[in-house]
Amino acid sequence: MKRTPPTTKTPKSTSSAKPAVKSAAKPAAAAKNSPAKKPAAGKSLPRSVPVSAAPTTHPASKQSQLIALLRSTPGATLAQMMALTGWQAHTVRGMLSGSLRKRLGLNVQAEVSEGLRVYRIVEEGAQ
Repeated sequence: MKRTPPTTKTPKSTSSAKPAVKSAAKPAAAAKNSPAKKPAAGKSLPRSVPVSAAPTTHPASKQSQLIALLRSTPGATLAQMMALTGWQAHTVRGMLSGSLRKRLGLNVQAEVSEGLRVYRIVEEGAQ
């Protein structure tokens, strides 16, 4: 009698790609650190802090110190603002135009006095 080796059925595959390897299961601790689920469409999360009309700044921040300096009667030169904050000139000018004028909506004006440009925050109607 003739012996034939047992045959194994192998699926026919047209690609020569390697079979996918399953990754190890994630530890249970990772599930605890996952972000909270987003609310369903049309629903929003409750606000814990009411939205104010004007954004506020921390009293000891460089931005708030700069605002206080600009609100003073004599105003401030670029050199004074650079000395106060420790920033370079382009950073101070960026703060004036971007954050103070555009984001906070403050009326920052500049005038040339004795050859120096002096910046001030002018309150509405006090020109």
